[in-house]
Amino acid sequence: MRNWGLLTAPLGIFLCGMTVLYLKMQGAMQKVTTNTLQDPLTYVPYLLVAIFLTIVIQMVVIRRKLDTFILPIILMLVSIGLVEIARLKPALLLRQMQWLCIAMLVMFFVIRLWPKIRRMLNYPYLLGIGCVFLLGLPLLFGTEIGGSKNWLVLGPVSLQPSEFGKIILLFFLASYLSDHRRVLTLPAHKFLFLRLPPLRFIAPLICIWGMAVLMFVVEKDLGSALLFFGMAVLMTYMATGSKSYVFLALGFMGIAAAASYAMFGHVRVRFDIWLDPWADPNGMAYQVVQSLFAIGTGGLWGTGFGFGHPGFIPEVHTDFIFSAIVEEMGLTAGLMLIICYALLFWRGIKGALKLKNTTEALLMAGCGVLILLQMFIIIAGVTKFLPLTGITLPFVSYGGSSMVSSFILLALLLSLTKEQKNV
Repeated sequence: MRNWGLLTAPLGIFLCGMTVLYLKMQGAMQKVTTNTLQDPLTYVPYLLVAIFLTIVIQMVVIRRKLDTFILPIILMLVSIGLVEIARLKPALLLRQMQWLCIAMLVMFFVIRLWPKIRRMLNYPYLLGIGCVFLLGLPLLFGTEIGGSKNWLVLGPVSLQPSEFGKIILLFFLASYLSDHRRVLTLPAHKFLFLRLPPLRFIAPLICIWGMAVLMFVVEKDLGSALLFFGMAVLMTYMATGSKSYVFLALGFMGIAAAASYAMFGHVRVRFDIWLDPWADPNGMAYQVVQSLFAIGTGGLWGTGFGFGHPGFIPEVHTDFIFSAIVEEMGLTAGLMLIICYALLFWRGIKGALKLKNTTEALLMAGCGVLILLQMFIIIAGVTKFLPLTGITLPFVSYGGSSMVSSFILLALLLSLTKEQKNV
């Protein structure tokens, strides 16, 4: 009963938030426009579908004796995201709810088909080639949106291949690192204080690092570049325990970043904004400056839901939704969000430590690391801790590709908890 009680809390958050918005809209006697909430009955079918899928998925989780605490945590994040999108961009709420239903349906099938999906781990090089192919599609057929050429436009639908490429990369790293773990931990060459194996064994890792730099320079996608690079470094360290790979990767990235700064104008703009946004507060640094103002205005408890001014931040419903949450709900709400992501990471690492199969252990740990790392990169960007990136806050920001890929990660995390009973 406690598990089902945890599932009702996110529904309560969503319904309460929507009620506040409707009352505020009626109190202000706003006219119905494309930027106001539609009739409540418009959202009911998709809400019922989401509730039905939640019950079905949780029944599968309980029957298969999977981790019953992961789904409620995710639904908490999703409900906050839906309420914020209804607050910031009401016209997009219906589409986000549609994507949520699609994502949950995909999650259900991934859990059911996991015995077949796990066979992909037997083909690391095919996974690597598939990842490169998927990430290379925007270079040939991509459309530039929001300053980054990392989108594929298919009629009315826009997809971000990097959102799905990170999952394939996760499979590749888990498979390759587990297969070559012994060789990677037996150093053959010494360079300064670094101890490294033969070049042919670390060549795939160098290709991944180079691919991350290419995404940064050519596609202008700093967020995905940092995410892919961080995944490769952290998973290599988890597999080998060697600090030499970390230092080598940081040195490689430092040299590439310095060269990119000297050669490409858009790289210099990103770094200059990060170093001193106040040099151009009404121009290129406008988003970052408004984000800092919003977070500062919110303080500890926030201005009150619906009483802030997050609309001053361009594209606040995607990259800067964390700033909007902190402005109206305070630093307390921001910390609670971070704690939810930290709990997912903890469940992933805790489960991975119980697995005897190295490949599956790396995959499970990688799922937890990927969710936490993506959260860290985007929050660090909107708070000026790192250069601003163009990735989403998982399960919270608006975006169909992000929602579907995040629920696939969740399905992998849940499916791997069953393997703990089978070792």
